[in-house]
Order: sequence, then C-alpha cells, then structure tokens
Amino acid sequence: MPSAASLGLLAQIFFQVTAPDAGAWPDILSSAGFHRGEPAAITVLREGASGGGWRDRARDGGILVLEGVSDVAAEFGFTPGAKRVRIQSIKESHSPKLHVVWESAVEAPVFRVPAEARVFTRERWEGAPLVAGMRYGKGAVLWVATSPGARASERYPYLLHALRDLGVEPPFRSRRLWAFFDSSYRLRADPDYLARRWRSAGIAGLHVAGWHYFDADPGRDEFLRRLIAACHRNAILVYAWLELPHVGESFWERHPEWREKTAIGQDAHLDWRKLMNLANPECFRETVRGVGGLVNRFDWDGVNLAELYFESLEGVSNPARFTPMNGDVRREFQSAHGFDPIELFEPGKPADAAKLRVFLDWRAALARRLQIAWIQELETLREGRPGLDVVVTHIDDRFDTGMRDALGADAAALLPQMDRHDFTFLIEDPATVWHLGAERYTEIAKRYEPLTRHAARLAIDLNIVERYQDVYPTRQQTGTELFQLVRAASLAFSRVALYFENSILPADVPLLAASAAAVTGVARIGDGLAVRSRQDVWVAWSGPVAIDGRPWPAMGDGGVLVPAGDHVLAPAAEQTAVRLLDFTGELKSARAVPGGLELAYRSSAKAIAVLNMAITSLEIDEEPASAEVIESGNGRTVLLLPRGQHLIRLRVKINAP
Repeated sequence: MPSAASLGLLAQIFFQVTAPDAGAWPDILSSAGFHRGEPAAITVLREGASGGGWRDRARDGGILVLEGVSDVAAEFGFTPGAKRVRIQSIKESHSPKLHVVWESAVEAPVFRVPAEARVFTRERWEGAPLVAGMRYGKGAVLWVATSPGARASERYPYLLHALRDLGVEPPFRSRRLWAFFDSSYRLRADPDYLARRWRSAGIAGLHVAGWHYFDADPGRDEFLRRLIAACHRNAILVYAWLELPHVGESFWERHPEWREKTAIGQDAHLDWRKLMNLANPECFRETVRGVGGLVNRFDWDGVNLAELYFESLEGVSNPARFTPMNGDVRREFQSAHGFDPIELFEPGKPADAAKLRVFLDWRAALARRLQIAWIQELETLREGRPGLDVVVTHIDDRFDTGMRDALGADAAALLPQMDRHDFTFLIEDPATVWHLGAERYTEIAKRYEPLTRHAARLAIDLNIVERYQDVYPTRQQTGTELFQLVRAASLAFSRVALYFENSILPADVPLLAASAAAVTGVARIGDGLAVRSRQDVWVAWSGPVAIDGRPWPAMGDGGVLVPAGDHVLAPAAEQTAVRLLDFTGELKSARAVPGGLELAYRSSAKAIAVLNMAITSLEIDEEPASAEVIESGNGRTVLLLPRGQHLIRLRVKINAP
C-alpha cells in the first residue's frame, strides 16, 4: 500500500476552478506543473463563491484559493471594509525591493484579514492587504483581494510562491536546464555552495565565460578548477562559453593590429565585447591556438560557440556600431564586387540600395564561413577529447527576420551543417521580442523544425534580464511570467538555457525546476499515476516505486526520475538496494540486477551518475571498462559515463556505507 505521504503528493498534482469562467487561474497553476483534473487538492473559488463544507475540505488537507469578496472568503475571516483603495503599485514580501506596477489601476475594498494569516502582498502606498494566506488544519487557504487579471502574470507575480509557503509543492521537476555564468564578480564565492544551489534549481549544465581564462592566471585558474570539480560532484556539466569575435581583454591589448573596426573607423569596443578581426588569417590562427589551450587546460565537458556574427542590433542605421569594416574584409569584398563597402556609409549620402543588399548578403555569408571554420576547429579539439560536447548559440532570425541584416546571422544557412557536424543549435531570443508572451517559443520552434532533420538538437536560450520595452508588471521576468516562459520553452524545445544564473531572482529559484518540467499529461490510476512527458522528469514521490510494473531504482531526494514518454508509477513492495540518486543524461531505462544496476541512456556530453553505493566494476555496451569516479564515500558515488548512447552495467559493494 502507498504511504500517506505518497498519496498526499499525488493529490497535490490536480486543481479545479469552480466558476464557469476560470480566468487566468489555469495558466497560473499550470506554469508550475499543476494539472487541471480530479481528485483535486487545490480548489479555486472565484469572486462571489458560496456553498458549505469548505472548512472541512481545508481541515482534511484541501488547498483553497479564494478570490475577492465571497461568502466562503468571509467564512474564513477575509471581509471587505467600507474604505476603498486604488491599486496600481504593489509590494511583494518575496521580493520587497522589486518594482511591481500594474498597467491599469484597479479600485477595491480594503479587507480585514484573520490575525493568523500571513500577508504576502500589499498595496504599496497605503499598505492594504492584497494577498494573504494561512494553514488550516491539514490544508491551507490563500486569499487574493482581486482577480489576477486576464493574463496570468498581469498583477500578482508571486501567487505560486505564496502557495509554496503554505506547504504546496509542485509535483514535477526538471533537472535539464542550462545556465550561463560569468565568474568575474564571483571569484570569492564558495563553488560548492554555488553548485548545490544551481542543482537544486534544476541546472544540469553551466556555461562558464571562457574569455576570462583565455590566458593562464594561477588565481583565476585555481578558482575555475574548484568550480568545475564542485559542479561535477553535484551532477552539473561545465561548458567553456566563447563569445568570439571577443577573445579576451589581454588579447585585445596585445594585438591592436587585429582589432575589428566599425563603419566610422573606430576600434569595435561595443558594450562589454572587444571584437577582433577573425577574417585575418594570423588573428584566426592565434585565436585557434589560444582556444585550444583554454579547452585543454581544464576539465570541460563541452564548448559553446556563442554569437559569432557581427554588430549591431541597429544594423546599418548606426554606423558607429556596424561591423565588420576592417581592412581585410573591405579588400576581400572590393576584389569580389568592385567597390569598397565603406562607401555605403558616406556622411550625408544615402546608401545605394542595390549595393547595400549585395554587401549585407556577402556579410551574412562571411559570418557563416567563420562559424563553419570554428565548428570544424572544435571538432578537431574533440578528436583528443572525445567526451566534449559542442553547442552553437545563434540569435534567432526566423521569428525576428530583421536579425539577418542587422547582425549577419543566417540560421537557415548554418543549420545544414548539423548533417555534417554533431552540435546542439541553441537559439537565442533577441532583445527585440523580450516583451512578447510565452507563446512565441511555440512559434519559434515551428519556424526552425522544417529547416533541419535534427530538431531534437534544437534548444532555446531565454534572456532573464531587465527589458528596454514598456512591460508590466515587472521590468525583469519573474514569478508567474518567468515560469510561463520556461514552461512554454521546455514544451517546445529539447533543452532550455537561461541567461544568466545570477539574474534569476532568489524568490524564483525554488520553483524554477518545476516550471521546466515538460509533462503534457497526467492521470490517477488507482494508487498510482500515469505520466506523459516530452523529456525525463522527476516526480514527487515517497516510498518504494515501480514503473510500468517493474521495481524502479532511479530515485533520489528529488523524487523519482521518469524517462520521457508514457509511463505508469505505482507503489512497490520494497525499494531496490541500489539506487540512481541523480543523473544528467537522457535516461531510457533502468533496472536493478543481481549485485548492481543496468542503465540505458543517451547524452551529447559525458553523463554524470550519482549512486548510493560504491562500484566494483563497470561494463559499457557489454564490454569491461574503467570507471571514471569523481567522488566516493558517505553512501554516495559520483562517476562520469561516456558521451553517446550506451548500455551500462554496474556492480556495487552492497555493504558499502
């Protein structure tokens, strides 16, 4: 029989909205992985709700969400007073310094709330309570003064956070996220603390700013080695993030002769990037040599070739930021087309449209040529490092088609290289569309999938930063808006990356992994659960478990690791002795065998496996192999498994501590 804790976890998967018009509530709750269905532990009662038995429902473990004025809200002590308040700016206890401004003001009564209730949100200037909640018996009650609005993220960013504070945990979590990391301001941070925090947020791959380590430096290098080791111990892969044609500060200082030029003849120091002329053969060779040293100096799991094209988002309209205009490029173009492209930027003279079209197309072809050359260089490096993964981060130019002329970025021209080279194509969300809704990721996926036979290797990069557009209710994506973005992206793409790990507000970290879980269907089956997911997912569970009728060994603190596809979880009589506590690869199957464990998986990089026992032997694809153990002791063994698709059989020390 399942434990009471297991049944409680199963019940919290489902919610219902009692009103015919559910409003934004389904979108809010589903952004953290809750599903509409029965039997529902979470019940939303909208404005004007009535009826009896709700106290008993909460006392027995139900979670009630009460909206505005209703008989049910009054029964729990949330009653309107005579005074009214105009609401447009609010203060959230989960992020008190955050500016939260509604696009349209709303007038509402000032409510009295029970003394035992915790107020999560107040009107900023008069302090009127807007969101409050309390535990009630075995359950909880969350009250909201007004409707959350027509859109899920319109008014209250942190409703899900309040539910979590009241004991409601999301049922599903993903541990497949990637994140970008710039260590320039974090050299004093404890790598073990950072790695534990990242893994709890669902991060499986960290892309570390490699330009800081282009030249050897004892202090910096030691920090990076400790960071990589800490990440590996915590089941996080680490990638060298390159931002060519930015090579590094010292490279820029040493080689002024190779600096890129803008259309007004200045050195191309644009924002934080200092761009080099990689079209110059000598500069290219020296950069290749330096990147090879960087890759081979550290225990990287992969390399991310990011944003290798030209500036700027404003395109030809801003000559001061337009590149490439170095002498090598100008001479090559003039030799092929009979005119110097600098003529297109003569002050006071409109550019010849036909000539401009020729140059912009040639520029995009040059970017593609450089990208292919660097992909080939990384594959050469991989010959000596067979576990090395390769990622190409590329600005989207299919959804925002202006990016091709602005940056020389042409995804359609580059994607056929996936037929010849093994890499993940990470599509970057351009700044021009950061204000649009989560549904854009579905549309972006539709535009890219027909361009390649390798859609499973398409990924999406979300920039979690302050936006320049007028956006409401927050300048930066946080709370429900962030979770909607991550969930939509996870359902549309096989991998989601976040820029950057430190821009995610602390309040969002505990719920981030839940929003990334790509579960598309769930149903109760007796004491068990049927789950359909696009990628593997961790399911909250307590006690021994069987999947598809077989005792299941992939289970750790995060719950049960369930492979992609359709599977049925059910209580098992006993837990397998050997357990897979954590894993970074795409798990296809797992089963306990006498004295050990058998795993089938696929991984574009090496895979990190965490076991509850020390291992004595390893077979890879039915051949004996040496185990690459990262750490072993205290009832925990961390080992690296090879890149690719493999069948692994592990033998363990059954009596290991």
